[in-house]
Amino acid sequence: MRLEFWGAAQTVTGSMHVLRVNGSMILLDCGLFQGRRQESYERNLNFPFSPKALEGLILSHAHMDHSGNLPNLVKQGYTGPVFATNGTRDLCAAMLADSGKIHESDAQYVNKKRAQQNLPPIEPLYTLQDAVNCMNSFVASGYDRQFAVGPGIKAIFRDAGHILGSAGMEVEIQEGARTVRLGFSGDIGRKGMAILRDPQPVRDVDVLIMESTYGDRLHETPEQAMDKLRNLINQVVARRGKIVIPAFAVGRTQEIVYELHQLALKGGIPHIPIFVDSPLALGVTEVYRIHPECYDAETRQFLLENHEQDLFGFKNMQYVRSTEESKALNAMEGPMVIISASGMAEAGRVLHHLKNTITDPRNAVLIVGWQAPNTLGRKLMDREHRVKIFGEEYPLRAQVEVIHGYSAHADRGDLIDYARQVQQGGRLHKVFLVHGEPEPARALVPALKKLGLTVYYPANGEGFEV
Repeated sequence: MRLEFWGAAQTVTGSMHVLRVNGSMILLDCGLFQGRRQESYERNLNFPFSPKALEGLILSHAHMDHSGNLPNLVKQGYTGPVFATNGTRDLCAAMLADSGKIHESDAQYVNKKRAQQNLPPIEPLYTLQDAVNCMNSFVASGYDRQFAVGPGIKAIFRDAGHILGSAGMEVEIQEGARTVRLGFSGDIGRKGMAILRDPQPVRDVDVLIMESTYGDRLHETPEQAMDKLRNLINQVVARRGKIVIPAFAVGRTQEIVYELHQLALKGGIPHIPIFVDSPLALGVTEVYRIHPECYDAETRQFLLENHEQDLFGFKNMQYVRSTEESKALNAMEGPMVIISASGMAEAGRVLHHLKNTITDPRNAVLIVGWQAPNTLGRKLMDREHRVKIFGEEYPLRAQVEVIHGYSAHADRGDLIDYARQVQQGGRLHKVFLVHGEPEPARALVPALKKLGLTVYYPANGEGFEV
């Protein structure tokens, strides 16, 4: 049995791991690599294996860095099943279609520039129709239900508590007389966060592929995060400014809306307009509404006690649908809160809101998630004096605040505890760290070795016999 790491290896994006066993090739995740435009396009376009040779694909969750290259994989000839949870399938239906539209739009924009330079046009990585086509490949399964993947290969999903439908997976492989159990954590969520259940570790595995995004730091508690959110809103309201929150349409937007709802109910923030300006977030929120089986006990109790309350909506909050409504927000006076995608401020309507707010010191930008290097979100988080938006430079005069307490990723303590719980089964001996930049991943290695584990931090393209 051989494992090969072709994405999210010594970086955070582009999750893609190959399992070769019994003459079959199985793929774990098929995410988009995100970084500099040209490098990203080339890496995402060209797979390091033949998609036609794959016999199966198991998907951990719907975030683009894990699922976003599926339409391209199918476009290039993959005809096998995509195994996913029910929630992941429904989220992907909305998210991949949106991604296809973005790739088409980006290609049109780039081709205008190329035409001016007498260069040939480029093709979009994939289109909306490609995204729609790939949904025919999905085979959905509930948590804790075993399913057959290929010859001698069975799998089961465990709730990862990261976003709706997110899963770790246990893959049981019969190779001759030998049985090997492989675990893949996917992205591990955090205990005690709003809406979703706590993460459930994979069980009784010999080898574990585990994320390491925050292997070098501890997050704020949910209570500390809510305090910081309340304080920031009240500060900006006092100076009649605007707060722009770049937020991922999946997970983070719903969590922030839920937190603002709780603050409003408790009188912690004044009654100011709150706008969610992301068509994708609107669709994703509808998916969250139809999957209450993923909610934690606290959220279910809230719904029981507040029959007339909408979990993801309240009196002062409005979902913005049309482009005209979105543009109108920039002409409105504060105070107000605008939550808009994308989470790393690399595309979408949030760019227009940032362009219109960051030059005014009354306003604030709130960063609530991990920001990849070279993205606008990272530059804002690093408080660079001038940033480029749509090719033009703008001075950054607005207040910038970062709240790590809303991260949907496990922190250092959670990761160590996750590995310890998996080890309690008595089988685990090898751990491969993925989905982490070098500094946080390597900081995690000594702690895992203290548990008696052999730890690897594979480079992109590196393979191992297990």
